[in-house]
Amino acid sequence: MNISTTDIIVFSGYCLLILCIGLYVSREKKGKVKSAEDYFLAGKSLPWWAIGASLIAANISAEQFIGMSGSGFALGLAIASYEWMAAITLLIVGKYFLPIFIEKGLYTIPEFIEKRFSTELKTILAIFWIALFVFVNLTTVLYLGGLALDTVMGTGDGSILINSIIGLALFAAAYSLWGGLAAVAWTDVVQVIVLIFGGLMMTYFALVNLADSGSALDGLKYVYETVPERFSMILSKGEIITPNGNDAWFDLPGLAVLIGGMWVANLYYWGFNQYIIQRTLAAKSLEEGQKGIAFAAFLKLLIPIFVVLPGIIVYVMNLDASGALAVESLDQGFIGANGSIVNDNAAPWLIKEVIPVGLKGLILAALAAAIVSSLASMVNSTSTIFTMDIYKSIINKNADDKSLVTVGRIAGLVALIVAILIAPQLKSLGQVFQYIQEYTGVVSPGILAVFLMGLFYKKASNNGAIWGVILSIPIAMYFKVGPNGWSSLALFNHDIPFMNQMLITCLATIFIIYIVSKIEGNVDDPKGIVITKKLFSTSPAFNISAFAVCIITAFLYAFFW
Repeated sequence: MNISTTDIIVFSGYCLLILCIGLYVSREKKGKVKSAEDYFLAGKSLPWWAIGASLIAANISAEQFIGMSGSGFALGLAIASYEWMAAITLLIVGKYFLPIFIEKGLYTIPEFIEKRFSTELKTILAIFWIALFVFVNLTTVLYLGGLALDTVMGTGDGSILINSIIGLALFAAAYSLWGGLAAVAWTDVVQVIVLIFGGLMMTYFALVNLADSGSALDGLKYVYETVPERFSMILSKGEIITPNGNDAWFDLPGLAVLIGGMWVANLYYWGFNQYIIQRTLAAKSLEEGQKGIAFAAFLKLLIPIFVVLPGIIVYVMNLDASGALAVESLDQGFIGANGSIVNDNAAPWLIKEVIPVGLKGLILAALAAAIVSSLASMVNSTSTIFTMDIYKSIINKNADDKSLVTVGRIAGLVALIVAILIAPQLKSLGQVFQYIQEYTGVVSPGILAVFLMGLFYKKASNNGAIWGVILSIPIAMYFKVGPNGWSSLALFNHDIPFMNQMLITCLATIFIIYIVSKIEGNVDDPKGIVITKKLFSTSPAFNISAFAVCIITAFLYAFFW
């Protein structure tokens, strides 16, 4: 273990600071019992800067810090589209979605479905989200986090994997289960500072290591000149071949990242994902929430510097004289049991091999901040959905605040225990970030279609929404399974990138909702959202920020085209 006493002190100091802040915020004021609004929505008291920081801390987890670095290793800068396009997506969410959510006084995203469509559809989606958070999000974050700590602090052979998974889960539970969203959001402010600073330091030292002059700029120039093709944002077919021999175009199919399926992934994630949108529902006001979203959009533009660029740097570090990946170098942590290249070891390898002793503690703190902040957010949102959309809605409609908070804590604990049991069973998935996108993409297009139609099409009926979300699954699975699974139905070419599959599924679901609603009478639904110009009016601060983010994003794509 290449961890110094200084590293251990820095890392331990970070852990202690987060716990102290979380427990301090979690304290119950004398004579006052924590209400459901206090626990699940932080008493609707969050300022814009806390919302923006918390959005980023919840978003940047092991799947980005580790998984996206792995995709940077495999695909290059193009994977940064998930970050840069997210900045634009956040602005759309702030202007067109959040005003409706705030006006409806929502606790949860499924609650909107109940107010717009029906309790039955809300229950279906609530169960889906709980399953997704527990079996996909929590488990992969715990597994990747444990794997990273095992690589950096252990020997990389899995000897401390289970202990790392349990430790991360207990750390997140220590303050989030007791304090609720307030503890999560306020600790996120510190977490995001540690995360960004530590991440930038990791990139800086990696670049310095590459340059004989000891200059980070010279290191960056060397990386760019060595693999210029890996700095292309819009990929052509066959332009980038991953270390495992796959065409990167199938992960990021050209212009689809600008005008295609990337919008499906981003709108679903940023607009209708409970553990992301929940902190905006806890804003002091709509304007405060929108300013927080604009702040998060600015931060998204920075993130590829420390979650994508390190992966490209590691790729360059492992090239031999002929420009191919050096097998002897890859043997030091990149070759999996089946002989395939484990891309997601890029960031842990960099921390272990390049970061100077004495600074590893800071980088580990940044890594832990990414993991723990997301774990805490996912646990809190899982408990919120179960408590408000299942327990209060179906099991105990007359539950008081005290019992709701208790049930929320128990639900969060159970979710963590299930995730701890499942996480060690996961094997290397190649590019975990891409894996999560693909399999979330089976269900997200249909759900996005239901929300978009519910928000902006007053004729959309409850039956139309139910049929849409149900049929979206076989439509998505048709493309996913391929002709070997359903050869008799092979009407299309299955050699379609998953991002394009998502767009087709979303458009098909919208069409189904439209047709069913038209057959049912083609009349305005009494629960339809009344859209007015005033509803979408935004402050000058938001408008100026949005304009600046759009200009910067356009420049980045033009420069790295």
